[in-house]
Parts: sequence; structure tokens; C-alpha cells
Amino acid sequence: MSLKVAYLVNQYPAVSHSFIRREIAALEARDVTISRFSIRRPSADLVDPADVAEARATRVLLAAGPVALVTAWLRAFVAAPFKWLAVLRAALKLGRRSDRGVGRHLVYMAEACLLVQWLGEERVEHLHAHFGTNPAAVAMFARMLGGPPYSFTVHGPDEFDQPGALSLTDKIAHADAVVAVSDFGRSQLYRWARLADWKKVHVVRCGVDAAFLAAGPQAIADNRRLVCVGRLAPQKGQLLILDALAALVAEGVSVDIVLAGDGPLRGTLERRIRELALDGRVRITGWISNDEVRGELLGARAMLLPSFAEGLPVVLMEALALGRPAITTYVAGIPELMENGVNGWLIPAGSLAAMMSAIRRALDTPPDALAAMGKAGAAAVAERHDVNREAQRLEVLFRKTHAS
Repeated sequence: MSLKVAYLVNQYPAVSHSFIRREIAALEARDVTISRFSIRRPSADLVDPADVAEARATRVLLAAGPVALVTAWLRAFVAAPFKWLAVLRAALKLGRRSDRGVGRHLVYMAEACLLVQWLGEERVEHLHAHFGTNPAAVAMFARMLGGPPYSFTVHGPDEFDQPGALSLTDKIAHADAVVAVSDFGRSQLYRWARLADWKKVHVVRCGVDAAFLAAGPQAIADNRRLVCVGRLAPQKGQLLILDALAALVAEGVSVDIVLAGDGPLRGTLERRIRELALDGRVRITGWISNDEVRGELLGARAMLLPSFAEGLPVVLMEALALGRPAITTYVAGIPELMENGVNGWLIPAGSLAAMMSAIRRALDTPPDALAAMGKAGAAAVAERHDVNREAQRLEVLFRKTHAS
């Protein structure tokens, strides 16, 4: 029997949200009809054709304009004044806790009023939000207003950095189910959920699609290049990469780095590259498509991801699926996929010396040994991160909450 589900994301599609697109596609292949909703307009820097197509299929709450939001707010009051007042009290409560304030949460309430109207028009039976931030707040308010049962996926690290300010306990309490993307994430949700709500928490891992899994491990590039794929942001550790690279070059080590991505740290990174005289050693790609990411991974000897905070990065799964060993950190859910010395190297976050040592090992390891590590990584991803298998788990969860 077909099930009608709505997905709600703060900004969808976005360059860094390809895993959500894959999840939706895998669910639709399982006779689940998905309506896509975004709070804000899609990212303006979309480069992947699949993201461009998703943008055309997504309804944007804030794009409806203030008149539509205020009208929906008033209609919700007329239709169910007691529910409306309960949501108003909840919005004021969450707003006072949050660093975003009461005003922003009243806007979330208006968004929820409009969302309930749209969900009714499309006969949606279950609402799923990605991230425990404002999408989960809007989903909670929509449920309180009489909307469908909802669930949400928590990725981290943002939700775990400020669980009180995000009222994570309340969002879990009102939800029918909560999804963590790793066992570590589940443990953090247990910390902030009421004991009675622990049964709502499930692990459904982010998945890698056939473009990565079907290809199998690819031959290791015979070069001295490492690639870091991800948003250019302080928590990803790219500045530390530059310090490590400068120190290695000063020792006479030949190595090149590709920083594949873009973000708020780009200007700082470019200045630091010039300061360290690394212009010929570092290339920043800007935002690139999934196919281009795949090309950068295949063109490198190994992946470098020295994050200070994470959930469980999808790009790590992609690199391993292609047979690329990784240098990454003992952070959050990463050790659930990475095994030190088997499919890459795990290092303490923030340690310059450990990163330099791991880079040397990656450069000095013969290609056949790197290939064996890559094969082990691809096997680990196939076992734990097949998007179709994880979508099946989500479907079971959605149908269970709908039936109850």
C-alpha cells in the first residue's frame, strides 16, 4: 500500500544535502510518495542537475510570502483556537530558551500553520524532518495544530552542542519517532530524551547510492595528492591541514592537497595559503557536483578529513566506497565506520603531529597496500551504508508510526 510522506528541511535542496536527495529517491522506489518542503529557498549555488530538478519539485514556506503566512496563522486560530493557543505557549517557551529568540519562534509557528494547510491539501500521512533545529520545531508545532504524526533525523554536531537551547527534549517528546545516524548519535539522544521516550529513538544510517557502491573499489591513483571534501568551515579542520602541509613541505615532503568545497572559511583559507607560500600545493574547487566529487576522490591517493566535530560524514562513506583510505579523527560516529590501520588512519582531533604522521604513512604506503585498505573500506560501507537498505528501515518506521 502506498504511503504519502512529506519531507521538511530548513533549506532543500542544498549542495551539502545530497544524502537527503538519495534517501528520498530510495523511498520513492519503495512505493512511498514524497512531498518535498523547504523552509527557506534552495541554495543559489546548486551545480548538480539532480539538485536543480529537486528544487523544481520543492515547495518553500517562506517563498509563500508574509500575507500567506499571516492568513494561515489566522485560519489556524479560527479552526482550532485551543490548539493554536497551546502552540503559542510552546513557541514562547522554546523561544525564551533559544538564542534565536521568541520572535523567530513565532515565525516558526506561522510556518507550521501554513505547512499544516499544505499537508492537508496533499493528503500527507506522515511528516519527516531532517535536523533537530528549526525543521523539528516547525514539525512539532504542525503536529500540535492537528497535522500528521512526525519524526525527525538528528545528525549532529549542532543538536548536541546546544540541546537545551534547541529544546531537544520537547521535540523528542512530541515526535512519534526520532532517528539517529549513528550509535553515537543515539547515545546523545538518550542523554536528552525522557526515559519513557527512549523507545522512540532508532538508528538509520545515511546511505551511499549505486554511483558509489556499484563501481566497487577503484585503482589507487599513483600520485602524492590527498583530497578533503566538505564545507569550508572551522569545525572541518582545513586550517590545520594547511599548517600540516607547510610543515611537511619544509621537511622536503612532496604532497598536494585538494580542498573540494566552499563555505565561510574560504577567504581565510586563501589568505593562509598565501601566507604559507602554498599556492602551488593547494587547490580549492568551490562547490562541485556529485560526479565531480567522485572524480576528485578517484584522482587522489587518500582522503583527508580532520574534523573537530561531526555526525558521521557521508563523504567519508563515499571515499571508502570508491576504495580510498581515509585519514580522519576519533570524533562522534566516525569510529563506527573507520578502523585504524584497516581502512585508513584515525587520529586525535586537533593534533598537528598526528596528522603529519598519518599523511606521511599515506604517502609512503605502497599502492597495493592502499588498495587492500580501500577494499576493506568499501566492504564496510556496503555492509552498513547501502541507501536502499536504510530506506527500507525508514519505510518500516514511517508505516509503524502511521498505523499507530
